[in-house]
Amino acid sequence: MPQLWQSYVYMTPAAFPGLDLLATAVVLLDRELLVKYVNPAAETLFAAGRKSILDQTFPGLFSDSGALAGLLRSAIQEERGFADQDLILAPLGHEPLHLNCIATPVELAQAALLLELRPIDQRLRIEREEQRMTQHRANRELLRNLAHEIRNPLGGLRGSAQLLERELDQPSLREYTRVIIKEADRLQALMDRLLTPHRPPKQVPVNIHEVCERVCSLILAEFPEGIRVERDYDVGLPEFRGDPEQLIQAVLNIARNAAQAILGARSSPAPGHQSPGEIVLCTRVARQATLVRRAHRLALELQVIDNGPGVPAEIRDRIFYPLVSGREGGSGLGLTLAQTFVQQHEGMVECDSRPGRTCFRIVLPLR
Repeated sequence: MPQLWQSYVYMTPAAFPGLDLLATAVVLLDRELLVKYVNPAAETLFAAGRKSILDQTFPGLFSDSGALAGLLRSAIQEERGFADQDLILAPLGHEPLHLNCIATPVELAQAALLLELRPIDQRLRIEREEQRMTQHRANRELLRNLAHEIRNPLGGLRGSAQLLERELDQPSLREYTRVIIKEADRLQALMDRLLTPHRPPKQVPVNIHEVCERVCSLILAEFPEGIRVERDYDVGLPEFRGDPEQLIQAVLNIARNAAQAILGARSSPAPGHQSPGEIVLCTRVARQATLVRRAHRLALELQVIDNGPGVPAEIRDRIFYPLVSGREGGSGLGLTLAQTFVQQHEGMVECDSRPGRTCFRIVLPLR
């Protein structure tokens, strides 16, 4: 048994005032797995007050925790601790928690096992962010090269169609050359969209709520029926320096995708998708955020939440890749451009989606 606990043997959990100051969640359990002590960090982690946790069975606080109960009982009976680097606990009524758990047997008057719980969401998020950035850079370079290769023959194709049109006497035949010219222009616009995000962002004072209001007005104008937009703003957020046009385009691409997904589900209704279409723009302050491996004391968090059908499971891990779309006729560039614009502001964008709730979370540093 660690020396730290030997001096406190048979003392009550109240004899550990220092535990209240720890940032790590600490829980003490008796031999029946009843919770005898939780520190404030554990209350915050489980989003529950101490009174509602104490004297409850610890596995009973979570759904589908049968395997955990067996591990805890074995640790107490065999007086042998364990460490789980990827423990998933789902508090009743809340999102699952990804935790690093260390269990240590103790000899206290009211407790037999001490649990230390640390969220690993941030580590997983950093790893996912780095993986996405690496893949994003590779994809962008591939697309830039591809766009350059396409633009030259595309210009020759369009020019040849214009010359051919002048030689044709029959108006019916000119319709074919006009189709060629129109499609060449459409492809040219697509190539321009692939290349233009590399323009560095302007650096001017930006109010995130002005960005959100512009997006709201554009969405409501484009989708006048079937979509309701709600605001949930933290009005105390300060201005920051950035490119308002790029940020408007990034948020608009995400919100437009949400609206199209909602209305697409309405056109072919399925069970569970009959509620009114709703998009929520929510702003908050994020504290101690890590963005691109840099720690920021304060960051701005913007969530775009919709109640649509969710991102299809088969593309959920690839939605930020170019030319990947879950909608028939989609270009697959909207989220790619949104990610590019956010990354150029040294921020990140991530998605959590399930049927009935999709949340895109944009985090930007505040300096």
